Amino acid sequence: MSSAFLNDRAFIHVSGTGATDFLQNLITPDLDSLPAGEARPGALLTPQGKIMFEFLIWRDGEGYVLETGGDQQDALLRRLTMYKLRAPVDLKAGEAKGASVFWDEAAPEDAIKDSRFAKASLELYRLPGHSASADASSYDGLRIANGIVVAGIDYPLSDAFPHDVLMDVNDGVSFKKGCFVGQEVVSRMKHRGTARRRVVTVTAEADLPATGTDILTGGKPIGTLGTVIGKQGLAIIRTDRAADAMASGTDITTGGIAVTVALPAWSGLGFPAVDPAATAED
Repeated sequence: MSSAFLNDRAFIHVSGTGATDFLQNLITPDLDSLPAGEARPGALLTPQGKIMFEFLIWRDGEGYVLETGGDQQDALLRRLTMYKLRAPVDLKAGEAKGASVFWDEAAPEDAIKDSRFAKASLELYRLPGHSASADASSYDGLRIANGIVVAGIDYPLSDAFPHDVLMDVNDGVSFKKGCFVGQEVVSRMKHRGTARRRVVTVTAEADLPATGTDILTGGKPIGTLGTVIGKQGLAIIRTDRAADAMASGTDITTGGIAVTVALPAWSGLGFPAVDPAATAED
């Protein structure tokens, strides 16, 4: 079995008779449609619709487990506690440190299926704690290949909309369940089709430069490199500007290296059509 231990992951447990209603009115995914044994991506947004915290969420009996970055755990727990008021909900940090992930073969009995990879027709399972020994590099390679980003290395919190990180196509945000924090903004983006930044895989013929290096076309930045392994990486870029570059034959580069960019096949997304008359810059 292929596996890896992710030492930078942490957990929050949400339980109590009001757990579902409490979370359903706050976070982006639809919990009513969340099946047992499946982890779904989600976020708690700012009122302006940007991702304040990101996580995976799954059912745990009558409650839920949120898996998030270790550097987000305390702040997310404080934020949830702020919203709690008198709701019949218990919130506590999980004791497990780190997460183990498994793919290619049968997973441990209690492992949870990661729905993000399932969208890409890959079965990957997660389990709190240290039951896998390999490091995260092979897992990061899977993320790059399938266009799956994480906050911190691939994008900064409070800077990205759910659409930017593909939550609108991986069940990370519901447009039908009703109100949640930031819902009006992301719903407007959905219905007006105004999302212009998207996750792409970045490929070069030489090793890519370090995470954080600007991606340029015509000398102007269109995004920033995230996770990088050798000649491949992830980035969130302005797809309209990338489309203009590809249509005109202008190189897309990072660190002086020419690259190609591609939207994840599973997303069903394409680069926008180029309007030759549209020359105005934002």
